[in-house]
Amino acid sequence: MGFEMLSAATEALVIMLDPYRLFFLSAGAVLGLVLGILPGIGGLAGTAMLLPFTFSMDPYTAFAFLLGLGSTTATGDPIPAILFGVPGGAGSAATVLDGLPMAKRGEAGRALSAAYLSSMFGGLFGALIMAVSIPILRPLMLSFGSPEMLALAVFGLSTVAVLSGSAPLKGVTMACFGVMLAMIGSDPQTGTLRWTMDSLYLWEGMKLLPLVLGIFALPELAELAITRQAISGDMKYSAREGMWQGAKDCFKHWWLIVRCSWIGAVIGAIPGMSASIIDWLAYAHAVRTEPGARETFGKGDVRGVIASESSNNAKEGGALVPTVAFGIPGSASMAILLGAFLIHGLVPGPDMLTKNLKVTYSMVWSVALANVLGAGMCYLFSSQFAKLATLRYTLIMPSVLGIVYVGAFEGSRNWGDLYSLLAFGLIGWFMKYFRWPRPPFILGFVLGDILERYLFISIERYGIEWLIPSSWANTRIWVIALFAMAILSLLRPVIAQLKARNLSKLYGAPKLAWSDLFNVFVILCLSYMVWESMGWNFKARIVPNIVGSIAIFFATFALFHNIFTRNTEGAAAAGSADAIKQDVAGEIHMDLASDTDHVPTKLLIIRTVVFFGWMVGFMASMATIGLIPTVPLFTVLFMRFEGPERWSLVIPYAFFMTAFVYVMFDQMLTIPWPPTLMGGWFPGLKGVIPSM
Repeated sequence: MGFEMLSAATEALVIMLDPYRLFFLSAGAVLGLVLGILPGIGGLAGTAMLLPFTFSMDPYTAFAFLLGLGSTTATGDPIPAILFGVPGGAGSAATVLDGLPMAKRGEAGRALSAAYLSSMFGGLFGALIMAVSIPILRPLMLSFGSPEMLALAVFGLSTVAVLSGSAPLKGVTMACFGVMLAMIGSDPQTGTLRWTMDSLYLWEGMKLLPLVLGIFALPELAELAITRQAISGDMKYSAREGMWQGAKDCFKHWWLIVRCSWIGAVIGAIPGMSASIIDWLAYAHAVRTEPGARETFGKGDVRGVIASESSNNAKEGGALVPTVAFGIPGSASMAILLGAFLIHGLVPGPDMLTKNLKVTYSMVWSVALANVLGAGMCYLFSSQFAKLATLRYTLIMPSVLGIVYVGAFEGSRNWGDLYSLLAFGLIGWFMKYFRWPRPPFILGFVLGDILERYLFISIERYGIEWLIPSSWANTRIWVIALFAMAILSLLRPVIAQLKARNLSKLYGAPKLAWSDLFNVFVILCLSYMVWESMGWNFKARIVPNIVGSIAIFFATFALFHNIFTRNTEGAAAAGSADAIKQDVAGEIHMDLASDTDHVPTKLLIIRTVVFFGWMVGFMASMATIGLIPTVPLFTVLFMRFEGPERWSLVIPYAFFMTAFVYVMFDQMLTIPWPPTLMGGWFPGLKGVIPSM
């Protein structure tokens, strides 16, 4: 068997090195990089777009083309994440935490280089995992049922203890809040409509893309508009020095790359576990295991970039394992790839390990070669990418905001996506300013649906036997082990905090601050959700009631803790930046800190209102005349009023930006734009009032 696999792998490599197939592999890799750079678009849209072009290709060329795109999308994701704080995809959100601070210090080239090389190594590791693991993991994966999937999701959620950093109470609250939002929509058990507010858009649940872009992208862009500065004043390293330093960082931390790549490949191989959590799990692992990480992560530590990106790119090889071995897609893009199997007469399963073994190994080589090509192309243009961080905010904002809106619209291609983007942008801004950790919120949202689904499946199928076995023979070892690790993961930071503090000096006289208003807002939202759920069917309300009650308890405790500890922390004044931003000794705030301390409070409020006013204006114009006419109008008005930039720069900028949006999103991706009040920019669109 070993000789047969080696022979098939060698033959597959010879087949893939054919110039014709290399050309299509390279073309897919280029498209993947472009889609990765564009926030919110991702490889799913590109894979769906390319699938019809593979009908006339042979299987080797077709999979090279499709996997070339899918494998390099994650390589392009960190570019906007590092330069602008805008995740290129949901899987690169953790990269923002250390990548953007590095760019602000003038180390954009170093961060980009570390991201490219760790992505490449992660992708190669994922390909290697696929090559050797399919025959080995097949029996293990067949033994995984819904209880094991539930336990794995619980273990993933337990990482909020690390991702909460210096605010564990707030972190658990936001994780539970994220779980609650994930349950919006039609309950799969009973059909009960949960918190849909009579909106058809919410029937199918809240969409991840607008939520991630709102929570992470808009607050960074708002801060850029408030401070009115370039992301970085100057470049600490020259382009060549930055590239070389980032490469040295990767070789220095090779063991971190291996560990995080393993996490990405393994989690990616588990169907139903979203790729959006992989980077957070790897980031939490790095915080726990890397020396000195708790003092430097979140402040521009290159190891945070390496951990996130190596795991993010390794997931593609892992996701191929269940797709090829069982016909069960490991991700959304793999579901589209299954269509290519059917088109070319291939049946996932045992045949892919026997009769079609060469095709299987051609996929392995496609993933490996695409990662090398993608990293090489990124290095080629990195010096130019790094310079973007030094541009004035008036040159960055129009293009990035326009693409963010298009990316958010890809959530479900509904006006509700844009309303969600704006709403979560406001929430994300307050969370960042008042130091509520955002990573637990995203993690809770991604895992919430998985937790509830597998909980009910486990109960319906096994009763309580899976949790409390009647005999040793019925014991599910993986479930017990994962639940035990989850409990340990949650309790260890709490116990460590209690040991480190003198409880008798913990609380003092009460003192209020403006930041408490956001805490009250969270409590009111959670209370309303729990109250409304009381009238639902028991199966529909049991999980929301439990999670909501836990969230209210921790949110109330967090409010009490903040009010009664301010005098003991030595803050200068209630509501001051010091009171808001002071961390517990020896712990870090596991999120980006606000850089608006130097802006007077009144001016900060005015500029915040102006920024979100631009957002509302963009949407109003889009609702009236359509997105494409809005792009040049918004670009001209923003650059002239905010700059003011000279007309000789504004006009070409607006022209090329509009041309790019039209060619890329209308002609290539053929996005169906939302209906408008005036009938829209394109023929055939009826004029309707945009609604959710």
